[in-house]
Amino acid sequence: MGAVPLTLMRRPPAERDATPDEEVVHQPRWGMVIDLQKCVGCDSCTVACKVENRTPPGVNYNVVLEGETGEYPNVRRTNVPRPCMQCDNPPCVSVCPVGATYKAADGTVVIDADRCIGCRYCITACPYGARSFDFGESYDQEMQGANQVTSPEWGVDRGERGERFKSPIGTVRKCTFCTHRLARGEEPACCETCIGDARYFGDLDDPESVVAKLAADPRAFRLKEESGTEPRVYYLR
Repeated sequence: MGAVPLTLMRRPPAERDATPDEEVVHQPRWGMVIDLQKCVGCDSCTVACKVENRTPPGVNYNVVLEGETGEYPNVRRTNVPRPCMQCDNPPCVSVCPVGATYKAADGTVVIDADRCIGCRYCITACPYGARSFDFGESYDQEMQGANQVTSPEWGVDRGERGERFKSPIGTVRKCTFCTHRLARGEEPACCETCIGDARYFGDLDDPESVVAKLAADPRAFRLKEESGTEPRVYYLR
């Protein structure tokens, strides 16, 4: 997988036509496929995501939902991991009153913490429950109260930021497919640590990629397709 420019986390410039001297670089359309038959519900993806993104207590980008079908004794349990769906038609973007949530150049949905005013309209609009609000009050109580090391996300100097927001506290946060890892040519942490090899990540526009082939498999489906969000996360029955 090729490296992704670090500028993906910045607000994209106004669209313009490339000059003849500019090289046209293929921009991957990142997507994920999760095989539900392989997911064992170990929650390693949840833990890996939390460690990688240093999320505070109460904020989880990646969770595993559980469902049961049938009647006893013929009962079947299904584990359904739920990252952000990185929708091509994200309702969270359209409801944000300040443009803090937007689609990056590679199509992933990201949040500009300097713009976010914490209104939480996007949380209400997301049909997948994939967004969390960082209240911040629980750091000292939960981390130090449990005699643990305070989360490195807390109190970190992030350099020049907006006047109002010196940290993500008071803003909405979510999975971004680990954009910082994509910039290094790596896959998201949840894919790297999945012990059941249930997750696949790659360019959906590359017909030779594993993720593109699996997304076209007859077993593939997407959550709440009827809502018209066009998610980039596919599941295999």
